[in-house]
Amino acid sequence: MNADVLGADYETRALPLGGGGTTATLVRRRADPAIRGAVLYVHGFADYFFQRHVAEHFTARGFDFYAIDLRAYGRSLRPGQVANFVLDLAEHFEELDAAARVIREEDGHRHLVVLGHSTGGLVTSLWAHERRSDDVIDALVLNSPWLDLAEPWLLRTVGTALVRGVGRLAPRLVLKPGLGPVYGQSIHRDHHGEWDFDTAWKPIEAFPVHAGWLRAVRRGHARLHRGLDVRVPVLLLRSGRSVLHAKRWTPEAMTVDTVLDVEHMRRWAPKIGDRVEVVTVEGGMHDLFLSAEPVRRRALAEVDEFLDQL
Repeated sequence: MNADVLGADYETRALPLGGGGTTATLVRRRADPAIRGAVLYVHGFADYFFQRHVAEHFTARGFDFYAIDLRAYGRSLRPGQVANFVLDLAEHFEELDAAARVIREEDGHRHLVVLGHSTGGLVTSLWAHERRSDDVIDALVLNSPWLDLAEPWLLRTVGTALVRGVGRLAPRLVLKPGLGPVYGQSIHRDHHGEWDFDTAWKPIEAFPVHAGWLRAVRRGHARLHRGLDVRVPVLLLRSGRSVLHAKRWTPEAMTVDTVLDVEHMRRWAPKIGDRVEVVTVEGGMHDLFLSAEPVRRRALAEVDEFLDQL
């Protein structure tokens, strides 16, 4: 393990992947003592792990805390790589498998909770389904997972058919230059938020959306909509309301999900498995753990209560 940008209590380890110099990065903060096992955090699109307060929350409760920056994200982004780009979400299973091996086999943890945010919530749900017979994880927590395209019906249907064709033929075609500034401005301390993060790794307007990547996401959505068989307990947290496609920041953006449709989360949650609990956290932003202090405190308390019942 090496020192990390987050400070002395954090260590990192490169996880080599499939050749060509591609790596993922595993971040670790130790509990003293780690009496309850481990938590593995998986970020979303145009994201990386920077949430010290989340790590501190879980280590204070006896969990060793790990987070992974997936290939071409954050600490793992290498010169010449297309940021945040894969052609199949299953590519990320390799780094999740590698992280789980380190946590279980090398660090000796018998219990592992996986916590996925946004796109990470979709990826971890698919991975938990594929590894359902391997006893890799003991519980899954989803923080505003991306379970459907946050667009009108026509774009979710006809638009998706077009994306599948274009994404196959021209995977690096840029469909959108970014996601707009509203959410980034709501969380970064240089604008309206509380948080400091590296905007080279997490730009305020996000990274460009490429056709091949969106095709991979929509294929992941379709697989989930057909029904997964995640066999561990699942907690899905969502905000109470969405306000989508805003062009400019307003104070309302601090109390709603401006990225995804929370009703999609409610609708598709039962397709993840037979033991899914959905909890609405009123006043939450897209990342509930970056929301106003009372809101994030309640979101983390819901996770605590869920884990205490396992």
